[in-house]
Amino acid sequence: MSQSKSASIMDARILVPAIGGAFRKLDPRTLVKNPVMFVVAVVSLLTTVLFVRDLVTGGGDLGFTLQIIIWLWFTVLFANFAEAVAEGRGKAQADSLRKARTETQAKLLNNGDRTKFKLVPGTSLKVGDVVLVEAGDIIPSDGEVIEGVASVNEAAITGESAPVIRESGGDRSAVTGGTQVLSDWIRVRISAASGQTFLDRMISLVEGAERQKTPNEIALNILLVGMTLIFVLATATIPSFASYSGGYIPVTILVALFVTLIPTTIGALLSAIGIAGMDRLVRFNVLAMSGRAVEAAGDVDTLLLDKTGTITLGNRQATEFRPVKGVTEQELADAAQLASLADETPEGRSIVVLAKEKYGIRARDMATLHATFVPFTAQTRMSGVDIDGSSVRKGAVDAVLAHVNQATVAAHGTRPTGDAIRDLQAVADEIAKAGGTPLAVERDGRLLGVVHLKDIVKGGIAERFAE
Repeated sequence: MSQSKSASIMDARILVPAIGGAFRKLDPRTLVKNPVMFVVAVVSLLTTVLFVRDLVTGGGDLGFTLQIIIWLWFTVLFANFAEAVAEGRGKAQADSLRKARTETQAKLLNNGDRTKFKLVPGTSLKVGDVVLVEAGDIIPSDGEVIEGVASVNEAAITGESAPVIRESGGDRSAVTGGTQVLSDWIRVRISAASGQTFLDRMISLVEGAERQKTPNEIALNILLVGMTLIFVLATATIPSFASYSGGYIPVTILVALFVTLIPTTIGALLSAIGIAGMDRLVRFNVLAMSGRAVEAAGDVDTLLLDKTGTITLGNRQATEFRPVKGVTEQELADAAQLASLADETPEGRSIVVLAKEKYGIRARDMATLHATFVPFTAQTRMSGVDIDGSSVRKGAVDAVLAHVNQATVAAHGTRPTGDAIRDLQAVADEIAKAGGTPLAVERDGRLLGVVHLKDIVKGGIAERFAE
């Protein structure tokens, strides 16, 4: 990790512009914001003028004066360079966000017929345009669903691994550019023009985060200014004492003494430290809008995180099969694997792997089984398979219960027994209270049990917290 950090600090894309920035910051209007370095720049200019005078007249120790001038200007430029590097790191964060924007092709609709569309670049969309987004497509820009229901993966924006339902009307109609539709289709009316999307606002937020000084920093600045004034007066009295004693001290030596006495190092690096603190938070995906926020972050001793996608891998994985009474784990695992053979989601693949590793149930070929896969839809919230008149379904607990109830009534004219439903609900509630996601499984109207989907914690998280 240290190597990667060092490489980022010595990145030529940051250092080269910072050199020019160091000279641009010699503008007095910029320097005056840092009183200590402004004073150093003034005495550097004074010493340079005296050196030119001595060079023309041939008086004074030119070598000694030149050496002092070089060190003085180096001090000012180094302070400016440190601040420019810190600012460059923040701008690099905004540049990385820009690179995250991909050129998405949008299916622009000219009329209400969703079978007739025109492929256009997502960046060319205007507010009010209506686009079609189907399963597997990336939503090209921020907008509002005006027709259809779909399951949308918003992990790229929120880090939440579970897909969310987006539908027209109500408070679940807003969609964000860069997210992906997993099932079904939706028609989206674009509500944000290019340059004003969620990602664009994030970029402008990073670039426009002006560093506001904290109370402690303001107090330290006042202290530095006070100390500088004291040493100005102290240095200004030395020529009088020297003259009274019959001696003479050159201005160059007085300047060197003055710069040595004042808190030059603290004044030079104070603003750079504040900017670097903001940049460090951004690198950990924390956006600090002020120096006060950086200071507050240093006082944090308890950290509460939205675990999904933050400290976890971002995709839920099957970890356990929980059958209801009268059903074996082997039977539940076999049915769950059958329903997941054609499911290409991370959850579906993890069910197939768990059944194989824990119970030795190998994956079967859907073609040889003459099976028909039933894909997940936002309306049914279930998926499964039909094999030779037998059906297996897995999905949300309430959706599976409603399906079983409907199938049992249609086949036998009676509702399913309450014992199986109570067992299933109890297991599902237990999993949900533990922070997992219950996935109900049924076969031919018979409730078999629940698959426990769990967020897997990323490796090394405990060690990172310990740091």
